[in-house]
Amino acid sequence: MTFSTVDLLGGDAERAAAFKDGVFSTIYLSPKDYHRLHMPLDGKLTEMVHIPGRLFSVNAATAESVPGLFARNERVACLFDTEAGPMALVLVGAIFVSSVETVWQGVVTPPTASSVRSWHYDDQNILLKKGEEMGRFNMGSTIIILFGKNKVAWEKDFFAGKPIKLGEKIGYLLNAHG
Repeated sequence: MTFSTVDLLGGDAERAAAFKDGVFSTIYLSPKDYHRLHMPLDGKLTEMVHIPGRLFSVNAATAESVPGLFARNERVACLFDTEAGPMALVLVGAIFVSSVETVWQGVVTPPTASSVRSWHYDDQNILLKKGEEMGRFNMGSTIIILFGKNKVAWEKDFFAGKPIKLGEKIGYLLNAHG
């Protein structure tokens, strides 16, 4: 299944431009999994976008049969400046998971929201260190990680369907300075 980065990030082409020709990973959290998201890199929060939508299940069967599933479900896109450049962490809601929380905002996904809302943090200094908790779901769901072109590569043993654990290395920086 395919969908555009513009659609995934709430319909703003300028917001999505930083990720053109970049890399992404989609991490599914089943109901039995740990439901908190931790920072893969140190990052300064620049923007958060709540995109209302459906709450389809995000299991493998539904992901294969519902066109554009992750760009149709309710989601919260969190954009950070990192040593790898812009990074987006997209917390995708799912059936029974209409509550997405972040450590700086608390609950972000009230059921009454009907249009895209965004918060800009350029004038605030919200810094999260690698490994720190960034957000959580009340049950399993999906996280999509986006990086720009030629910024990050995934580890060879990080592949579709492989379970990962908190703290496990999934990628590395390209052209890192220092």
